[in-house]
Amino acid sequence: MSPYRFVILNPKDNVATALDFIPAGSVVKITYQNREQDITIKQPIEFGHKFAIVPIKQGEDVLKYGEVIGVASNDIAEGEHVHVHNVEGKRGRGDQKHGKRSILGV
Repeated sequence: MSPYRFVILNPKDNVATALDFIPAGSVVKITYQNREQDITIKQPIEFGHKFAIVPIKQGEDVLKYGEVIGVASNDIAEGEHVHVHNVEGKRGRGDQKHGKRSILGV
């Protein structure tokens, strides 16, 4: 059992959420799709942040709690921190421009 706590709530998830601070270089043991595996954490993972439990290719959906929370903006290695630097939202934002017009038409 890993000394660090994290949660994976759905077998479709490709990320885990840290319930403790997990230092870089730590090895966590996960059970994923009925198999155990050790994952080496690549960067420090703060409480509430996510790390990849499998490699995620650029353009693939990022799944947490069985739901799509975004799309990988670049390849994400197993054990890598998953956050705004490598995930883009799939839903439109009213504060960002879409082409030459914003969502508000301005």
